[in-house]
Amino acid sequence: MSAYIYLLLGLGVLIFSGELLVRGSVQIARRFKISTLVVGLTIVAYGTSTPEIFISIQAVLGGSFDIALGNVIGSNIANIGCILAIVLIVCPITIRNRGIGFDLAVMFSATILLFVFGFNGVIGRFEGIFLLIFLISYTLWAVYKSKQKGGPKETEKATMKPLLASLMVFASLVGMYFGADWFVHGAKEVATKWGVSERVIAISVVAIGTSTPELITSLIAAFKKEADLAIGNIIGSNLFNIAGVLGITAIVRPLTVSNHTLFISDMMWLFGITIALILTMIPLSKGKITRWEGGLLLLVFAVYMVILFR
Repeated sequence: MSAYIYLLLGLGVLIFSGELLVRGSVQIARRFKISTLVVGLTIVAYGTSTPEIFISIQAVLGGSFDIALGNVIGSNIANIGCILAIVLIVCPITIRNRGIGFDLAVMFSATILLFVFGFNGVIGRFEGIFLLIFLISYTLWAVYKSKQKGGPKETEKATMKPLLASLMVFASLVGMYFGADWFVHGAKEVATKWGVSERVIAISVVAIGTSTPELITSLIAAFKKEADLAIGNIIGSNLFNIAGVLGITAIVRPLTVSNHTLFISDMMWLFGITIALILTMIPLSKGKITRWEGGLLLLVFAVYMVILFR
């Protein structure tokens, strides 16, 4: 099958699955009186990051550590500089939940942990276990905090039974797994013809490909005026990519940082674009991230891609 057919087929499945995921997740949030921000930070974010898990585990089992690590770092850079930026340009986001500042801090803390753990050249099983505990603790806290506040302030009631909504979310995750697999398969075939390294492919083509679920889901959420779900999806995905994907991958097989200099360089870009996101959201009281801020994030990402392929 042609690489371009894989790309189009994968994209189509991802769009359909993204619609299912948003609809099912919002219904679950309303049924159990959990804020859409928390659902975006957890169920939706972890679900849209499913492709990264499978790709990273397959990569380390095959000895391709650059793909496993590059996939996560590249996905996080793409989530902010490409995915969120496009969402903002198409549909500026109004932030309703001021508690998102803490979630941003947790995401940034996870990024620091990745830098510290990878600095010595190996992310071992102990670090992987620590990252997973970090993720689980945050998830439990986020749900507890949401319930303590008495649930979301929105007045809409769930119009779908919990079982049906859960089946919809499950079906969307299955669809995203296959859709991302087809999309990445086609993208890798195209990129390989360019004669670039595994690291470059992982950080660019594979990372953008596996971040496509986040793009589709956040766009659909933004169009449906579920802004908390859209931004929560990006923040939660970045947290899960580091603490969940790399945590699980390191437990399966310790990750070796093959090129320390390039790892430092890529992490500096990740730190930079993460800080840029935080600055665009300060002060949180303004309540809106504008198109020009999205354009700025996209410009930073474009510069990074140019340098990467230079």
